[in-house]
Amino acid sequence: MPIPRPILHFEPRDPDWEEKVRTSFARQGAMGLIGAELSGLAPGWCEIRMPFRPDLTQQHGFFHAGITTTAVDSAAGYAGFTLMAPNTSVLSVEFKINLLAPADGELLIATGEVVKPGRNLVICRGDAWVVKHGKATHCAMMQQTLMTMHGKPDKTDMS
Repeated sequence: MPIPRPILHFEPRDPDWEEKVRTSFARQGAMGLIGAELSGLAPGWCEIRMPFRPDLTQQHGFFHAGITTTAVDSAAGYAGFTLMAPNTSVLSVEFKINLLAPADGELLIATGEVVKPGRNLVICRGDAWVVKHGKATHCAMMQQTLMTMHGKPDKTDMS
């Protein structure tokens, strides 16, 4: 199911941006826990897909708002991380999410895109769609501020 992808023209500061982002995503225990997969990546843009599971729902059988928010936060965060310099990491410092429709479907697709890159703060937009019977419904939108953690690459030892 294709979801709209903006045309962005950003130059990553790190020549190894893609490997850095994919390695960081693979280390996220939360993404593994909810079955999320990094399905698309470009400078300033990220897509995460998550198939429906009953244990990810709220009382009506929809994807839980917290699960939806987690996926959108990570998609937008990794969109910002694609543009950050070497020897940095990313940290969400603020976001606001609007839930537009029930997340009722077989697949949740979260996307993130950079709106305004900066050396220390990066402003991103995140969106979520839920796919049911081949039809995508826009179910959430987020505005997010990220902080670049200079001189603090991702922790590699998670023990």
